[in-house]
Amino acid sequence: MIRPISLFLTVLLLFSFTACNTPKEKSTKDGTTTEESSYEPIDTTAYNQKLISLANGDTTGKWPVKNQPYPLAGAILPHSRIVAFYGNLYSKRMGALGEYAPKEMWAKLNKEVKAWETADPTTPVIPALHYIAVVAQGDAGKDGKYRFRMPEKQIDSVFTISRMGPENTLIFLDIQVALSKIQDELPLLEKYLKLPNVHLGIDPEFSMKTGAKPGTKIGTFDAVEINYCSQYLAKLVKDNNLPPKVFVVHRFTQGMVTNYKNIKLHPEVQIVIDMDGWGEPELKKGTHRNYIHKEPVQFTGFKLFFKNDLKKSPNRMLTPEELLKLKPQPIYIQYQ
Repeated sequence: MIRPISLFLTVLLLFSFTACNTPKEKSTKDGTTTEESSYEPIDTTAYNQKLISLANGDTTGKWPVKNQPYPLAGAILPHSRIVAFYGNLYSKRMGALGEYAPKEMWAKLNKEVKAWETADPTTPVIPALHYIAVVAQGDAGKDGKYRFRMPEKQIDSVFTISRMGPENTLIFLDIQVALSKIQDELPLLEKYLKLPNVHLGIDPEFSMKTGAKPGTKIGTFDAVEINYCSQYLAKLVKDNNLPPKVFVVHRFTQGMVTNYKNIKLHPEVQIVIDMDGWGEPELKKGTHRNYIHKEPVQFTGFKLFFKNDLKKSPNRMLTPEELLKLKPQPIYIQYQ
């Protein structure tokens, strides 16, 4: 049952983010009317030029990705870069989103946004809160699935925090399925994903196909499961006249994503493969080269860890300027 405050927040957010994007009615020859999106159509020439720019001089032929569909109007990528803080409100150890009080968190996120705007003035930056809505855990729980679904009141709190930032702030809901299945977890978040500013993340690291407890081994998602998610999102976009959804898939090993060539692209969904490993700068760049660059899907992301990246010499994080030298350049940046 939706609690009154949850319903109020949902209605308020839906109104505030769709007020400028209400479908228009278009007359047809037979006198009937159909809904027409009010989003401006994309400039395909500018889109292609930006993809070439993101490829950053790559000469392997892998980037930009060939034969990808043009997105529907209202797409965020590639003309804007997303800079997100990741975490969960129940834990100070899972990322900056839960570690700091909201005002302090926003001060830190705004600082990173400005750093990226300075490093790449050609690409506007959109802030985001990347919230783990389904958390893998060591406790099996009543159903033995080793995952904890966040209560609606906590998800609603993330929306409240998001309104402390700029009006264009995005929210990502991330799923760690553990011993559950993505087909059982994703539909439970549908009412939030129907909102224009809410997007999706999934984490193969905690998809435990062997039945092992999460955290003891690195899990995996196949193209079949990734396609399920993108098809689900595509239908939401079409049915609700939404702008395209951004869909983030975390990765830092070969086995975390299998059969990447079978991943299907849709005009309604923009897929980001996010380099999610931590460590010293050269290790992270090697992981990007081996598992992100070599197996192109559509767009790329890169995660930076405020603590774990500092554990080994030279005890520093990669800078925006350094990440902009990668081939391809990441268009989604996540801080944990």
